[in-house]
Amino acid sequence: MIENDYLLAWSAYLIAALGCLLVWLRMTGWMWRYLREPLRVLVAVLLFSPTIVDPAKDAFAPAIAIAALDLLFQVGNNVWRAASDLTMYSLLALALYLVFVAVRWPLERWWKGRAADASGNSDDRRTLRERMAEDDDEPQPFTARDGRQRLEPRLK
Repeated sequence: MIENDYLLAWSAYLIAALGCLLVWLRMTGWMWRYLREPLRVLVAVLLFSPTIVDPAKDAFAPAIAIAALDLLFQVGNNVWRAASDLTMYSLLALALYLVFVAVRWPLERWWKGRAADASGNSDDRRTLRERMAEDDDEPQPFTARDGRQRLEPRLK
């Protein structure tokens, strides 16, 4: 295989893998966020992690394809290399995802608190007595439409 064929094969695989990833993103859209995101990371690792096929030629291939073909046809011993590469890339990607979540979580809490303060719906922990003590204005008596001070319910 010449260099152009190698690059053409990789580009075709990357386009197909992007299509598979987009389908997976669509399929997991309904899930709970903290289940959906790690599954998406794992599928991205499965689709986009390369492994070396021939160390002499420095040729790479998708690790999942090498593992599947070697297991199916029992032709080589690259299964263990592909499995170790997949494990290494998966652990690295999940560690990066956990760092991302650890940074995102306090930022989201801060952002929600800021949005609640701006909208005036902040969670006020004061008691009713404290709120009434701060209120200097006397409440206005309720007046009905016809000017009466007391409103009686209508009985039909």
